[in-house]
Amino acid sequence: MRPEQHRLVEDSAKQPARLKVGFVLSRSFTLSAFALFVDTLRLASDEQDRSGRVLADWQVIGSTRHLITSSCGVQVAPTSDFVDPSRFDYIVVVGGLLTVENPVDQQTITFLRQADTKKVPLIGVCTGSFILAAAGLMKRHESCVSWLHYKEFRERFPELAVRSDRLFNLDRQRGSCAGGSSAADMAALLVRKYISRDAERNALEVLQIEKARTPSDVQPRRPLYDDYDDARVKAAMITMEQFVDGSMPIEKLAAMVGLSRRQLERIFIEKTGMSPAKAYNRVRMERAKSILAQSKAPLIEIALDVGFENASQFTRTFKRTFGQTPSQHRAAALRAH
Repeated sequence: MRPEQHRLVEDSAKQPARLKVGFVLSRSFTLSAFALFVDTLRLASDEQDRSGRVLADWQVIGSTRHLITSSCGVQVAPTSDFVDPSRFDYIVVVGGLLTVENPVDQQTITFLRQADTKKVPLIGVCTGSFILAAAGLMKRHESCVSWLHYKEFRERFPELAVRSDRLFNLDRQRGSCAGGSSAADMAALLVRKYISRDAERNALEVLQIEKARTPSDVQPRRPLYDDYDDARVKAAMITMEQFVDGSMPIEKLAAMVGLSRRQLERIFIEKTGMSPAKAYNRVRMERAKSILAQSKAPLIEIALDVGFENASQFTRTFKRTFGQTPSQHRAAALRAH
């Protein structure tokens, strides 16, 4: 072998495997989630922002080459027909508006099921997890959705596991993320896994993202409760909001954030000055307070929503918490408007 041939073999051996991603865009998909995911791949795929596909490659795949309109009105053209899904390391389904009756066509559902048969990992971005769930592809997998869409996911798919206290989740052959900027975090994790940490760092620096967040980071939001600085407390209280009827046992709540009940009690006292049970009650009362101010729902209906058996028990707890009865609070809210 000539020296130059030897060098070519060595260079080829050093070349990292390319990360290949196929994107499926739904009707009225979320443009920001798609753009952040694909741009993280683009910036990680080579150096000096030349947009070369040296270390990663991607295609927007579809049943037709017709333009797909995003929720903001910008249109994107597929770059590939449906091909053998095993050509890709991941198939990423980017969802969007939940009001769209058929976000993808039957050919797309067939393609996603074929990808599942061939063991190609599927990722739902934004509401893409709804599409995967509707296709029967999230069984035995936990979906991560935005807190904004949590209730609707549970209503549509009551038999499936779902959480909204985390930014994204990679669960064996499935991934899901809340959308928005968390799409870049999930893409960065794939870049680090398949290419290198340097490639991840390059992409994030150009995107002006200081560091990638992890699957255990809590979704940023302005919840009903105070913004405590412990991620486990935040996650526990977000879960309390999701089970605002009081049906989540404290022991199970502790287990969901990786703690024993005693550990959770200690952290809550340290960080919030109250026990998990008292914090849970506060979350329920804050939700009731919000409903009172924003609706004309009867007191008994609100009481049942937040886990009380009758209106009188609810009224006593509400007055003990806020110093006024539910009726007094509603009247004051009406006067303020």
